[in-house]
Amino acid sequence: MNFSSKLLEDAVAEFAKLPGVGQKTALRLVLHLLNQDKPEVEKFSRAISKLRNEIQFCRVCHNISDTNVCEICASHKRDKSLVCVVEDTRDVMAIENTNQYNGVYHVLGGLISPMDGIGPSDLQVDTLVERLSTGEVKEIIFALSATMEGDTTIFYLNKRVKHFNITISTIARGIAFGGELEYVDEITLGRSIATRVPYENSLSR
Repeated sequence: MNFSSKLLEDAVAEFAKLPGVGQKTALRLVLHLLNQDKPEVEKFSRAISKLRNEIQFCRVCHNISDTNVCEICASHKRDKSLVCVVEDTRDVMAIENTNQYNGVYHVLGGLISPMDGIGPSDLQVDTLVERLSTGEVKEIIFALSATMEGDTTIFYLNKRVKHFNITISTIARGIAFGGELEYVDEITLGRSIATRVPYENSLSR
């Protein structure tokens, strides 16, 4: 792609680094910004810079947050005895949108994937075990994607936590194998949480 400006080329190259954005889409986004008023572009730039510099991760659940403890963990209306284990913040948002869940979360920060060099030590597993050791948690729900990596992670986590005196559940498989939670419709996801099953039972299906 030939550019009439090095500044334009550099901006397009940066946008093209975003997931799912090719050069043509990147060029369209950059040209759109160029057509906006300068204050709007500066507002956009400040928002991105502020996000990167000021964002925090909840010290309890590791969800993305503006504060040391996220709003969900800090809320007195949430059931702290029920912990939903998810891959990342996108899954928290997907489940929250169902309005079917009133517990709290634990964000692993990924899934076990030997092919990608991601092992248990790269995830927030130890902090999950620490949360369970307090005795406050009565049930955990594994709400991970129905993929090989998701199943591998659940299998490993179950071995780490099954000695605790808690209920271990997994979301009902109304979600097709290979499906990721963020792309599942709210009704299906909400029903999968509401009709969750004991993890041991899910192994026989």
